[in-house]
Amino acid sequence: MDLENAKKLIQENGFSISSESVLNQGHGTQLKLSNGVSVCIYNTGKCVIQGKADEKTKVEKIFQGCEISKTTSAINSKDIFVVYGHDTTIRSEWEATLRRWGLNPLILDQIPSEGSTIIEKLIKYKENISFAVVIATPDDWGYKDGHEEEKKQRARQNVVLELGMMLATLGRSRVAILIKNPSVMEKPSDIDGLIYIPLDNFSEAKLKLAQEMNKSGIGIDLGKI
Repeated sequence: MDLENAKKLIQENGFSISSESVLNQGHGTQLKLSNGVSVCIYNTGKCVIQGKADEKTKVEKIFQGCEISKTTSAINSKDIFVVYGHDTTIRSEWEATLRRWGLNPLILDQIPSEGSTIIEKLIKYKENISFAVVIATPDDWGYKDGHEEEKKQRARQNVVLELGMMLATLGRSRVAILIKNPSVMEKPSDIDGLIYIPLDNFSEAKLKLAQEMNKSGIGIDLGKI
């Protein structure tokens, strides 16, 4: 069970979340419900429910039969998937940054094909990654049919496709979208709650990304940023 699915399950069953906090050393997240029950979702996928017996039993029932998300088994992995468009300079900068942080960036065109298509490579490696960094640069133009005057710059379609695959695999909290020129660029998605980090200031973007990774339990030393 991952965090996003746990929250959805709780709310769909009529319970409300009164607070959310990171567990000690970033090993997971604690959700406190309005009925006094605490639900701890660990990065390993383990779910621990605590509280008064009667209220605890009510919450336990909604988690019965739930499968542990496959993505949580790779939470402690140093593999970080990097999605990018035409701007290889920015990609190289972030690849080097991730390596300095002790992580292992996986870049699609650097992974041996072994006869696999792009989609097959994504499927093969996506289960082993702990986080995804999507670099959205203004490589294409788009507009609604018949409204060319509304055209805006946007990311390449392969970037949008891979973004969707990462969101489906990891959840919103483990995908960061680094967006160049956000004031003039169309966002790849209007889904609420996505992590968008502007690339206007490289130092600020690095700090923000490291903080988001730390929330996911990856463990970046902010003193070295």
